[in-house]
Amino acid sequence: MTKTRIGFVGVGGMGQCAHLKNYVTVPDCEVVALAEVREGLGKAVAAKYGIPKVYKDHVEMLKSEKLDGIVASQPFTRHGTLISDLAQYGIPIFTEKPLAGSIEQGERILKALAAGGSWHMLGYHKRSDPASMYVKKEVDRLKETGELGKMTYVRIIMPAGDWVAGGFNDLLRSDEQAPELEWDPAATDMDKDAYDKYIAFVNYYIHQVNFMRYMLGENYKVSYVHPSDVMLAVTSDSGVAGVIEMSPYNNTVDWQEQVFVCFQKGWLKLDLPSPLASNRPGNVEIMRDPGDGAVPTTMSPTLPWVHAMRQQAFNFVAALRGEMPPLCQAAEALEDLKVAKQYLDLFLGAKV
Repeated sequence: MTKTRIGFVGVGGMGQCAHLKNYVTVPDCEVVALAEVREGLGKAVAAKYGIPKVYKDHVEMLKSEKLDGIVASQPFTRHGTLISDLAQYGIPIFTEKPLAGSIEQGERILKALAAGGSWHMLGYHKRSDPASMYVKKEVDRLKETGELGKMTYVRIIMPAGDWVAGGFNDLLRSDEQAPELEWDPAATDMDKDAYDKYIAFVNYYIHQVNFMRYMLGENYKVSYVHPSDVMLAVTSDSGVAGVIEMSPYNNTVDWQEQVFVCFQKGWLKLDLPSPLASNRPGNVEIMRDPGDGAVPTTMSPTLPWVHAMRQQAFNFVAALRGEMPPLCQAAEALEDLKVAKQYLDLFLGAKV
């Protein structure tokens, strides 16, 4: 097969350091063009990474280039506008999480994708960590075999910390003034204070909202939010309990995110690295206590030195080539926005 042709829309901090520097190393793909409204930055980034074509905006690029996929790393509060425009070209799209800044804009995106015949993979990079992929496969296997009994509980803790971990050290910066961009309107069913709270929650914790569904393997609803705003409890469609703990403490020079999946006769523990830490996968620990005289065991697999952002680039390219399904598409990502609204309603009610 020929190489998959990728075009980038925007090469700011995440565009460069989370995505572009990984895509240019994927053997099966070629980054053939980028669009950047800051002309000097676009040319400098293209020269650094050997990208042959630079355009002033995505419209110019998409009219000129034959692309198999688009990577558009842009602020999520303009996704409704941007993705709806990109979708009309019928080319699969990758963006950072979340889908949008409101349920309304998320629904707008789904309609545009359907009309354009395209699909959209969200950058929930934690799903692409080799450790996460290992745990997900084992969780699904244990649910099927029942060898450790039923799934009983999922706990996710995400203390605020150093999410960059030196990941912007090689970032090319620019003092250029970007032109005024079009932004999505705010949610119509929230006042300003509520919308600001919603955006903050979606920005900081939507990864955990999404990862909860990934581990459960099904949808869920928020059943309780503590007034302190450090935890929320959920119940899955089949009745499995879950908890997301939101920064009960802070780290200044570390990242200590953890996922804990329990069955009746054992558990799986996943420790995830800082999002921009390079060449560092998560760690996995699995405890089995099947009973009936069997000796309980705890094991920890050795995983390849590949970080989630790099593996995510491989996964998107593989999805473009039809070798695997996209790990999270827009319809599922819309459910994350709905969960966030459930959280907001319960939190505001708890504060009354």
